[in-house]
Amino acid sequence: MSHLEYYGLKKEPFSIMPLTDFYYNNEQHDRAYLHLHRAIQAMKGLALLTGPVGTGKSLLARRLFESLPEEEYEVSLLVVLHSDVDSNWLVRRIAAQFGIEVKEDEKKVDIMTRLYRRLEEIAETGKRAAVLIDEAHMLRTQDLLEEIRGLLNLELPEQKLISFVFFGMPELDQVIALEPALAQRTAVRCELKPFPQNVMVDYIRFRLQHAGASREIFSGAALAAIFSFSKGIPRLVNVICDNALFEGYIRKASFPLTPDIIMSVAEDLRLVAANN
Repeated sequence: MSHLEYYGLKKEPFSIMPLTDFYYNNEQHDRAYLHLHRAIQAMKGLALLTGPVGTGKSLLARRLFESLPEEEYEVSLLVVLHSDVDSNWLVRRIAAQFGIEVKEDEKKVDIMTRLYRRLEEIAETGKRAAVLIDEAHMLRTQDLLEEIRGLLNLELPEQKLISFVFFGMPELDQVIALEPALAQRTAVRCELKPFPQNVMVDYIRFRLQHAGASREIFSGAALAAIFSFSKGIPRLVNVICDNALFEGYIRKASFPLTPDIIMSVAEDLRLVAANN
């Protein structure tokens, strides 16, 4: 018997991957989604979503990306993996995302010309073009920020040709502030925060039920312990719960699981010292 079968689950309930089928509807995430969706729909230019590590920014980015119908939008989702990227990388990636074959030795000015024409074509079909950039706080250099400002200036007399949505750590605000002209073009700002305890409890129950649970798996005291160690940060909640389920399975513990399981997991994850 697997640990999932032990709890009567059909799939992993607490993966830390940003799986949109496990998107949890709640006030702050839904509100942010609506604001960001409107920013793209209305072609407002630049929108920002910030939040601490693990609060669900990447999941919201993927949900937004997947929810925009292809017949109305041309959308790309880029993830910045390190801070060494430059404006040449950015322009090439965006052009490629919009179907432009970029030659290795092609000059950036020529790529920009072709990108402008491609965006015009998209606009002529009635579609809206948007680029979602996850881990956008990595875009720290002046030339990158100036390039983004320049791309936002691409427009027709009656509309902008491209919108951007940036997802990043709280320092993204300071990064954008390095280029005042870009900061002034920021039309929407949203912020994600850790869940309060009652929302975290509902979040855990939602994920368990979505995975097939038909009964309570964590006791009320165990849920309180999870909140104490996670501080309501969704990713950390997932890590603790995932480990707790497996620990309970190894012990063949009866459930609902009790706080001693959570304490054991917290010690293994080095969360006890951090909580003191």
